[in-house]
Amino acid sequence: MKFRVEREVLSEAVAWVVRGLSSRPPVPVLAGVLLTAAEEGTLTLSAYDYEVSATVTIEAEVSEGGQVLVLGKLLSDIARNLPAKPVEIATDGAKVQLTCGSSRFSLIQMPVTDYPQLPSQAESSGTVAGDVFTQAVHQVSVAADRGDTLPILTGVRVEIEGEKITMLATDRYRLAMRELTWSPNNPDASHVSLIPARTLSETAKALGAAASVHVAFGDDQRSDGLVGFEAGQRRTTTRLLDGEYPKVTSIFPTSVDTVAVVDTASLIEAVRRVALVAERNTPVRLRFTEGQVAIEAGTGDDAQGSEAVEATLTGPDVEIAFNPQFLLDGLGVLNAPFTRLSFTQPSRPAVISGQTEIDGESDESYRYVLMPVRFAG
Repeated sequence: MKFRVEREVLSEAVAWVVRGLSSRPPVPVLAGVLLTAAEEGTLTLSAYDYEVSATVTIEAEVSEGGQVLVLGKLLSDIARNLPAKPVEIATDGAKVQLTCGSSRFSLIQMPVTDYPQLPSQAESSGTVAGDVFTQAVHQVSVAADRGDTLPILTGVRVEIEGEKITMLATDRYRLAMRELTWSPNNPDASHVSLIPARTLSETAKALGAAASVHVAFGDDQRSDGLVGFEAGQRRTTTRLLDGEYPKVTSIFPTSVDTVAVVDTASLIEAVRRVALVAERNTPVRLRFTEGQVAIEAGTGDDAQGSEAVEATLTGPDVEIAFNPQFLLDGLGVLNAPFTRLSFTQPSRPAVISGQTEIDGESDESYRYVLMPVRFAG
């Protein structure tokens, strides 16, 4: 095998496929990247660890077609640090010779015959706008559990009903739900998947720059537990999580007593400043009265901080406390100039949503539910 490719193109391609490789692969060959050079002038790079697969095809000047397997992280590190010159890669016995300008590396070939067959990509179920997909995944994945106590909560529940996609994630302390539209191949499509949040988030970041993303949920004849994504020449599959996701939508309150609207940027900055004095696991308290919200942290002999931000209030005054980081997570992904906070009572979950104008309508396509923290009155 022998080919020539631009350094930046190679670096981006390798970085894309190795992003999901495990630092401790179950078998050594799964630490590798498979390079397949086709004589018609394409180079395909693939990586697979039984949970996630990634494949990208790029243009290359191929002198001799072939296939080799080399350590993925090492190739990525080398490609990222090469000079801005064309890269030549050729097999030489048991080694792979890489040349770029005066830089030369000799890499060990791993046994291609031991590499598992990559999972096939199911037929596309439909497309979603790349920027919408990225935003939606980012908004929801912040609420997914990052621990291993309940693995099912590390996933994002994705439900398809015709042209509507509903994404949902929770770690029991907050819940995020985003509704968006897509273009299904089957207008009567109905499907539910539980996708690992970390993998979904990385996929959205990597593919979201494309105009549209093809999503393949599979069908009744394809029961391999995979979901596939494709944009341009990049394709990836990920294994779904098993289990029944808890019916958490009942957390959404059926009635609202108080509604406050606050400038999002001002609220974020105030909470961030006041939270500087909040000890670990100590909440920030928010006291909503007509015209303002007072934000406080710390009590007694501890360090204390407070700040007031303008707010409009409809309904009775309310005082409530939140984990500051959980609150900032939700505010940070609203992507709206104003934040609407809806309350029933201080001991019940609050619902955060965004709106474009201070006296406008709430955008209910994204809702972030936050459990309050008890505090000494």
